[in-house]
Amino acid sequence: MPLDQERNLPLWAHLNELRARLIRSLIAIALGVGLAFWKLRWILENIVLAPLRPDFITFRGLCRIGVCVEDFPPLRLQATAPTEQFLKALVLGLSIGFILAFPYIVWQIWQFIRPGLYRHEQKALRGIVLYISGLFFLGVLFGYYVLVPLMMRFFMSFQLTPQVENIWRIGDLIGLMAQTILAAGLAFQLPVLLWGLSWGGLITAAGLEQWRRYAIVASVILGGVLTPSPDVLSQLILAVPLWGLYEVSVLIVKLSERRRRPLLPISGIR
Repeated sequence: MPLDQERNLPLWAHLNELRARLIRSLIAIALGVGLAFWKLRWILENIVLAPLRPDFITFRGLCRIGVCVEDFPPLRLQATAPTEQFLKALVLGLSIGFILAFPYIVWQIWQFIRPGLYRHEQKALRGIVLYISGLFFLGVLFGYYVLVPLMMRFFMSFQLTPQVENIWRIGDLIGLMAQTILAAGLAFQLPVLLWGLSWGGLITAAGLEQWRRYAIVASVILGGVLTPSPDVLSQLILAVPLWGLYEVSVLIVKLSERRRRPLLPISGIR
């Protein structure tokens, strides 16, 4: 269907298309959930519980640079409600299903909004699905390999008194890991978000550069909050990538402004 015909469809046609794309996205998530339940025990033992072990790749990597994490305190897991294991298995499955289906969901969203854009806007947004999906998966990997093991290691070693034993609920562990990893994946969308605000004329590269010092301070603060470990190295491991995301965003906005400058006199051409 030609671009203008797609743009001029009646409201009910747009709503039907939106419903169809939502259904397709939900089906994709359901397929991911089914795959997760098929390998649920393997996922739990080799992915969910792996960051709690001293031989996890993150701790081995830290040991190579002289920051060895030794003497992991004992930890027991339990379920305190009849439905806890089943309900948290659903949470785990839905989280994995959403992560696996994320590129397809973004593609469905893009296919829905694309016909309403001008041709030069479509050209500028070429590859946006790949960029968004790539940043999301980078955030997921960062959350799993950096945030989760350092955070769990701190909580495992923290005790008010040796008389209090760490016995965690498996539901709380799965919930905290899922929230942390998904939050990291969404946080890595910062370059896309700032680029979109720049495209809409709400921010500029010069303004972002003026706010650089505040971004550095905010990165250090977030590094300390997200990783409640008292050592400076753990905070820097988190703060540096957050600051790096901001710098990447400044560069993207600057390049975007240079590319748009020649288009300003003809911005109304479709």
